[in-house]
Amino acid sequence: MDIEVLGRALTTLPENDDHPYRTGPWRPQHTEWRADDLTVVGELPDDLDGVYLRNTENPAHPALEGLYHPFDGDGMIHAVGFRDGKAFYRNRFVRTDGFVAEQEAGGPLWAGIAERPENSIRQDGWGARGRMKDGSSTDITVHNGVALSSFWQCGELYRLDPTTLETLGKSTWHGEFPSTGVSAHPKVDERTGEMLFFDYTTDAPYMHYGVVDAQDRLVHYVDVELPGPRLPHDMAFTENYAILNDCPLFWLPQLLERGRYVPKYHPDMPMRLGVIPRRGNSDEIVWFDAAPTYVLHWTNAYESGDEIVLEGFHQSDPEPADDGTGTIYQRLFRSLALDRMGTHLHRWRLNLRTGQVKEERLSESITEFGMINPHHAGVPHRYTYAATGVPGWFLFDGLVKHDVLTGNEERYAFGDGVFGSETVMAPRIGSASEDDGYLVTLVTDMNEDRSECLVFDARNVADGPVARMQLPERISSGTHSTWAAGSSLPGWREHDRPGTTIGL
Repeated sequence: MDIEVLGRALTTLPENDDHPYRTGPWRPQHTEWRADDLTVVGELPDDLDGVYLRNTENPAHPALEGLYHPFDGDGMIHAVGFRDGKAFYRNRFVRTDGFVAEQEAGGPLWAGIAERPENSIRQDGWGARGRMKDGSSTDITVHNGVALSSFWQCGELYRLDPTTLETLGKSTWHGEFPSTGVSAHPKVDERTGEMLFFDYTTDAPYMHYGVVDAQDRLVHYVDVELPGPRLPHDMAFTENYAILNDCPLFWLPQLLERGRYVPKYHPDMPMRLGVIPRRGNSDEIVWFDAAPTYVLHWTNAYESGDEIVLEGFHQSDPEPADDGTGTIYQRLFRSLALDRMGTHLHRWRLNLRTGQVKEERLSESITEFGMINPHHAGVPHRYTYAATGVPGWFLFDGLVKHDVLTGNEERYAFGDGVFGSETVMAPRIGSASEDDGYLVTLVTDMNEDRSECLVFDARNVADGPVARMQLPERISSGTHSTWAAGSSLPGWREHDRPGTTIGL
């Protein structure tokens, strides 16, 4: 393995840190690496061609008031590229305006999500709440050959080279980028090259929906009127429609008027699902009332006759009560643990003719952070690949291949003390069926103090990885990821290996 240190970020985190989401499996790293010709244990398939990209919260500084929330961290992207049976690795901080400002200041400047915004040192900022640092640390996707990192509560889209991870600036959409920012989880339709997105604010109409075409131009942007400020996180799409949501978990209006941002679940209110033609107007949105819940992540949607079929992770308990058990941190962050929320793969059928909604639970297993074969986004699919969670903690300890047609499940456990990331499905070159490809994920092994990239045969998940590659440093546990096929990346075949990054 050929490795090189490319840069190091300034950090002021305490040496005796005891925060569980800044230590142990979540210990952040502050060194940027280039590693080529990774050593492979097993056999790396030569028809696995492209880049696995993963984003996560990786703080450089403590919270301003000491109330660090795992979503407050700075964005760090990890990339593992595969070409001709070889692999390379890069990691890099996203050079957001907030990250650069705090590096220059030598400490935190903005209050985190669990802190009071008026106590921010700088009174500008980002996010639907405002006066927050845009860490761009939530999602990662690839559109028009460029990787885009995004912030969970609306912010800029930061453009990165998908192989070197060099920050290329912000998306501007030729001067039309919304002043409200964009929520995490914009959706790219590889059939049309379009990217669909939404944003939300504390001001009426409270939400917007838009479409960016394959040439990175904003071609559609409309109001989505809601009853008040909401906290949506994800969306879905079909060949002809986009599906938005108005879940009954949002900031308490009476406290919002006093500048306090306290979310509350309202079990007496339905979850509303809004269906809009992909380039439809505001008055074309059709709302459906479903049983109360909160959905953090959808897996897919497609059309079936008069119905929109929508799948995602239903939460049995979106606001878990403090039962007094566990550590103070387990109690404080109980709403991040999959078992406490009771997340199950679920299906909603929205009948466009009758307005009726039918629901069914697809699995009794507690899973979340599901991915599908990207070729099936917006059209019928059979398989969802999801993460299992460590009871009481925001950590992934294995993966499940859900067959949503038969209900069959195939499992793989990473093992005690080993924690994974969102797992992508990478179709192999010339794939002939939905699960004809590979699963790729990153794991953090606390037993061996190392991290690896694992590659599985998607048809035989329970058999374990067919290849594993050790990374230069143990990385922080992480969340969202994406797959970019080599054929979608400009210049992918023009070089023997990708270029190096620029240090801090």
